[in-house]
Amino acid sequence: MDAVDELLSIRAAELYYEENLTQEEIGRNLQITRWKVGRLLTQAKEEGFVRIEILHSRARRPQLERRLRDERGLADAVVVSRAGVRSEDELQQRVAQAAADYLAGLRPSPGVLGVSWGRTLSDIAHHLRDGWSRATDVVQINGGVSMSQRPGTAAATAVSIAQKGGGTAALLPSPAILEQRATKEAIEADRVVARVRDAARSANAYLFSAGAADHGSVHVDSGYLTTADIDRLVAAGAVGDVVGRYIDADGRIVDADLDARTVGLSLDDLRRADIAIAAITGSSKRAIAAAVVASRLCTVLITDESTARHLLDE
Repeated sequence: MDAVDELLSIRAAELYYEENLTQEEIGRNLQITRWKVGRLLTQAKEEGFVRIEILHSRARRPQLERRLRDERGLADAVVVSRAGVRSEDELQQRVAQAAADYLAGLRPSPGVLGVSWGRTLSDIAHHLRDGWSRATDVVQINGGVSMSQRPGTAAATAVSIAQKGGGTAALLPSPAILEQRATKEAIEADRVVARVRDAARSANAYLFSAGAADHGSVHVDSGYLTTADIDRLVAAGAVGDVVGRYIDADGRIVDADLDARTVGLSLDDLRRADIAIAAITGSSKRAIAAAVVASRLCTVLITDESTARHLLDE
């Protein structure tokens, strides 16, 4: 674009977007054809002179979604806008709402949905509307009985999603992490627990989040791990956890003994799934989001635009 066209494109954009003139009116004002006005407006966007931002809590970034699908091998992606976001909590609510919308839009609705637990899943359950599905049963895919008194526990999350989806909830009556491997093996051998785990493995779709490997982990809050445990896992290369299983940047388990004491689906179970939806957001979770995508733990990623750009820039 030469200097004359550049100035014309800027002026045309000002008249079109700020003065609300029609292309015909702009043509008369600048003494050019309506066809050239249209070309100048297109050039203004292509050159970056104009940036259009949709300021709504449910606004998405289609270009980033397309790049994630094409460049990171995802079946689908949802990227929410950060425009107007004033806090990390507000961003988390946007992603949770987007995940609830995506789940409600699945066709056909899953007959059995496997869910993890934690703050993000609790928020998704809150945002799901009543009747999001007519008959979806929900099964818990990792242990969640804990000492935490905070709202949004594993059982409450699974039951809420099931009730709103016209189905029943099958809970996994076990802690997420046991102190002894033998105790974990005995619990998983229990008939009731085994039945729930079998149901989890046969789910039509999975919905889960991921946690950062830091002292704010729900596993610390729930009493499963200490801050010293987290420091040790980080030193071993952990970037976060998926369904309670701590992994490094390549998706590998960092502590075999801890993993052997963790109750629930394995990471390979998730990798075999046709639909595995991961909702991950926030600056502290960029490393675990990258590990989840790189190691094929999800087929669908729901995230914010900053995290999406980080994944694409890696």
